[in-house]
Amino acid sequence: MIDKNRAEHYTWGDNCDGWHLVKSPTLSVIQECVPVGAYELKHFHQHAEQFFFVLSGCATIEVDGQVHTLSAQQGLHVSAGKVHQLSNQGSEALHFIVTSTPPSHGDRVEVSLR
Repeated sequence: MIDKNRAEHYTWGDNCDGWHLVKSPTLSVIQECVPVGAYELKHFHQHAEQFFFVLSGCATIEVDGQVHTLSAQQGLHVSAGKVHQLSNQGSEALHFIVTSTPPSHGDRVEVSLR
C-alpha cells in the first residue's frame, strides 16, 4: 500500500511537487501539485505515453497546438511523440495524477523555453 505521505517526493519547475506512487521499469504513477500560475516547459517523450487525471483544480494542457482545459475528475491521454505542456491557469492549486508507460523520466525532449 502507498499514500502520498510515504511516497518518494521530488520538486520540479517553480515550486511544483511530485510523489512517486508507482515507480517500476514499465510503469510510473505520480501525484503532482502545481501552484497557480506555474507551468512546465513544452516537451515530448520519445517512448512514453501519458494519462493526466485531475483530482482538484483546473489543468490547461496544450497538445500539438490544441488547448484542453480539464476540471476535477477529467483526464487526457497524450501519445508518445506529441508535443505538450501542462499549466495551472486556474485560481487554486492543481492536483493531478500522471501515469506514464514506460516511465517518462529520462525520455523527455524539451522543444522551447515556454
